[in-house]
Amino acid sequence: MSLHDEIHEQPESLRRLLTERRATVEAIAAALRARPIDLVVVVARGSSDHAAIYAQYLFGAFHRLPVALATPALTSIYGVTPRLDRALVIGISQSGRSPDVVGVLADARAQGGATVAITNDPASPLALAAEHVIDVVAGPERAVAATKSYTAQILAVAMLAAALGRPGETGFGGGPAERWAALDAVPAAISGVLATEAAVAAVAQARGGMDRCIVLGRGFDYATAREWALKLKELAQVAADPYSAADFEHGPIALVEPGYPVLAVAASGAPLETLRPLLVRLREKHAVDLVVISDDPEVRAIGSAALAMPAGVAEWLTPAVSIVAGQLFALHLTRARGLDAEAPRTISKVTLTR
Repeated sequence: MSLHDEIHEQPESLRRLLTERRATVEAIAAALRARPIDLVVVVARGSSDHAAIYAQYLFGAFHRLPVALATPALTSIYGVTPRLDRALVIGISQSGRSPDVVGVLADARAQGGATVAITNDPASPLALAAEHVIDVVAGPERAVAATKSYTAQILAVAMLAAALGRPGETGFGGGPAERWAALDAVPAAISGVLATEAAVAAVAQARGGMDRCIVLGRGFDYATAREWALKLKELAQVAADPYSAADFEHGPIALVEPGYPVLAVAASGAPLETLRPLLVRLREKHAVDLVVISDDPEVRAIGSAALAMPAGVAEWLTPAVSIVAGQLFALHLTRARGLDAEAPRTISKVTLTR
């Protein structure tokens, strides 16, 4: 099974998750609604950490809960355990084997906090440490670079956030029926992205000499910017520097010069109105080489090149779709640079950090 194969498995993988795990997720959400939860803490590493960043935005938008990323080193290195008794602590890990991620969940559960593991291995140490488990059923992921397990984590986070709302409640993303309908539409949208692979490959091949770039996103798709940059580092050995578009304007924009590669995720939604003028300025004033992922034809036209995603994806679910264009771009850029996507340099599938 190649990386290319696993990228193309994603529509079926996510359909399986939506079909086979909806009842489990709804049961977990019902149990969590009965708990005193003041905040959400998410713990993860690597690609899973970008699913955690997505959770920061989503649980805040849906439930007005403060969401923090855990600091495992406080416990594993400094021996200090934060108070987590009134927190919902979510551990996200493809393998479920990283000791520091497992340790945070174990500490939270010992304190009486609510704990949920999102993993591709329901028999893993992370799953055993948690009170509740969402098996993302992505199937064996043999490629070193995470693809289908990442989008499954994104969708699992989205399913949990959608289900956690009280029956009849309407808020960001609509009511329960609207949210589940939007979730069910994601696999088809990803199929739409996969159908553009030839165009994505052409854009990537034209940039085979690229060895550095900036990657921009904002809002929900800040997670995509981070994950896209990681794939470029892992696979193509490109020094990809990801930023929130807002942070980028507070100093790092000084890096850009004519021809500098800038990649941007600019899907329809609230952040687009702040991203659009920045993208125009980058092209017109700084003459950067701008590659844009967007569902908006006018925004795609701003770029030197563009990667299309289908229109109509709910704003809060665009990270599950936009990253697939990024995965394809990273794969084909790797090939254009004469590198082996199946054997990234110096990294392995499972990294055990403490």
